[in-house]
Amino acid sequence: MSRPTHVTDGPYAPPAPARELAVTSADGARLHVEVHGPDDAPPVVLAHGWTCSTAFWAAQIRELATDHRVIAYDQRGHGRSPASEVCGIEQLADDLEAVLGATLAPGEKAVVAGHSMGGMTVMAAAGRPAFREHAAAVLLCSTGASRLVAESTVVPMRPGRVRTWLTGQVLGSRAPLGPVTPAARRILKYATMGPGSAPHMVEACARIVHACPRRVRHAWSRVLDRLDLDHGVAELTVPAAVVVGTADRLTPPVHARSLAAALPTCVGLTELPGLGHMTPVEAPELVSARIRELVVTYVQIKEGA
Repeated sequence: MSRPTHVTDGPYAPPAPARELAVTSADGARLHVEVHGPDDAPPVVLAHGWTCSTAFWAAQIRELATDHRVIAYDQRGHGRSPASEVCGIEQLADDLEAVLGATLAPGEKAVVAGHSMGGMTVMAAAGRPAFREHAAAVLLCSTGASRLVAESTVVPMRPGRVRTWLTGQVLGSRAPLGPVTPAARRILKYATMGPGSAPHMVEACARIVHACPRRVRHAWSRVLDRLDLDHGVAELTVPAAVVVGTADRLTPPVHARSLAAALPTCVGLTELPGLGHMTPVEAPELVSARIRELVVTYVQIKEGA
């Protein structure tokens, strides 16, 4: 059975990049990287989440590439980046370092935005030399540092061992997702989006998530189940803004509040009423605006001073 294709028109259709390149990570894994916008514009780097791809950032790329150099890449095993035998949070940090080193000039600063597993990638890379060289500020969207399965509310039960076990079984399922059917859309919307999400938003997310190979989906679910990046939060010393939807079932607001309290330089926590886990899709203008604000404050002004 062929995997679903992305939407082909509208704000969530993936835009054509100005150029594409393949970047090799520390262990030899190959990463698909896209560059959008003018080469001399201030850079933004986008890291997507679990089961997603560069297509997830379509709205941000369209908005920001008019006057930013937008660099988006597929996490290993996702999108057009081949699957790797090794899956771990350290490999995600290696991959981000490799992308930064391959796409930015020595000492060049960028705003790095990460959604869900992409935010965890940022936290894992916080102490790495390439990250410290190139990150001017970060945006953490709908993410958390630890206790992901225990805090998830995808399974509608009281917190405890039973809910944690059931949640792990649901998120780590090896079952194929199959075609994007009306039932599949309802399930995905319940688990990952706010109740008021428009049908075209749900369709875009469903196509992206269903395109992720089940082997990759399962492998990375195991990594996220064991995740503990509290040490990475302490090392993330650059200015960091945090965004979360109040109806996020995968990484509920408790994670965002913990991050805001623990980050050495938190420059804002935004809680979006009624929105779910897919904040860049559900609130595209706001997420793009937050990235713009970080660029203006921490990239353009400092470089022009």
